[in-house]
Formats: sequence, structure tokens, C-alpha cells
Amino acid sequence: MTYPVIGITTSNGTHVGQDSLYLMRAYVEALNQAGGVPILVPSGLPTESWHSLYERLDGILFSGGGDILTERFGGQPHPSVHGVDKERDAFEISLLEMTVQSGKPFLGICRGFQLVNVGLGGTLYTDIKDQMPNAIRHKYSSRTHRAYLAHEMRIEEGSRLADILGETKFPVNSMHHQGAKDIPPALRPAAYAPDGLVEAVELPDYPFGIAVQWHPECIPDQPTSPRLFRAFVEAADDKHKQ
Repeated sequence: MTYPVIGITTSNGTHVGQDSLYLMRAYVEALNQAGGVPILVPSGLPTESWHSLYERLDGILFSGGGDILTERFGGQPHPSVHGVDKERDAFEISLLEMTVQSGKPFLGICRGFQLVNVGLGGTLYTDIKDQMPNAIRHKYSSRTHRAYLAHEMRIEEGSRLADILGETKFPVNSMHHQGAKDIPPALRPAAYAPDGLVEAVELPDYPFGIAVQWHPECIPDQPTSPRLFRAFVEAADDKHKQ
């Protein structure tokens, strides 16, 4: 028996003074529990190398991480912008474009949600607290609040996401200071925070193209989290069998 192979994008950083790649283990565990085989996909590979790797993947998970370069979406500069990685931005946007063109399933999480929005022509609030009127608190500590259910999420009835999750209201965690501002025509909003901020989008008429702002991998006990990962892996398995 073979299983679908899911590529997960990684962050760049340092460890013991050396250039390193890193990724939260929770992503790997969530995909493994859903029946997928996770493969880490680093940025910075030569074009021929990552194209060759891409051909072996049945789906792509765009993971969390630092902020996207503000100039990529004509955003308003803000002193809270941090963790920008131009190389990762360029690589993941190219990867997204290739993925959409080929019809492979993809899932975006947190930064990955923002990457999907920007990569398909949308914009971001570079700091929700300062730029979005009447915004609730969205930024909770990523060290201590990964499982903290910060606010309720409202899912659009009739959306693909509502069909997958089987619920239209449930609580989620929240660890982001940036958020979706303008949603591009190619995407459809699928979920909203209580203040109206769009926190999930989907690509209509596509095998599986969904991105969420919260971190479902960090709240595996919430019933909606494994449902989302199972649906993603099942779509990747369908691609694998073609």
C-alpha cells in the first residue's frame, strides 16, 4: 500500500550558529495522523531540483513562519513587521503558482494563508491592531498560547470548508499580528473572525485549495482539526492515484 506524499514548506534560521531549516513537529504529526507522508521542502534549492521534487509530491502544505515582504503586496510599512525572508517568499509564491496551474491539492496555514492570499493577488494588514478598525485581539503568544482558544470562527454556509468541517461555528487559536485585507477575485472567503476579518479562503472549482489563518495542527483535540487534515490528505491521495 502506498500513501500520498505531502510537501511542507520550511522556515530558514540558525541553530548552534549554523544556517538551518526548521518546522514545528505538529505539522508532521497532523499529516501523519491523517494518513499522509510528510516531506520537508526547503527554499533555496536550484530550480531543477525543486521542480524534480515537486513532481513527486501529491499535495503541498504552506506552513507558518515570519511576515511576508511588505513590498510584495504594496502594504503599509509597520515597525512590528518581522521575520521577513525574501528567498522564502519568492520560492513559495512560485511554488503556489505551479501548484495552482497543475491542480495539485494545497493547504495554507497562518503565514501560508497569507501567502496564498498575496500570491494570488490579495493584500494584507501589516498590523491588524493599528490598521483595522474595531479589531479584536488576534496576537497571542506563540510560545504559550498555541492551544488557547482565543475566539470563535464563523464558517460560510455552503462553502467547501463548511462541508469538510461539518460545523459553521467553533473556537480557534490565534497567533498573528497581520491578516487578510483585500481578497483577490480568484479566492472566495470561507471563514470570519468576530470582527469580520477573513480567516479562511478557498479556491472554487479546484480539487482542494484551502487556506486558514489559525493553527489547526496545534489544537488536534478540536474535532474540526483532524477533519481538515483528513480531507486534504484524501484529496492528495486522489491525485496520487491518477
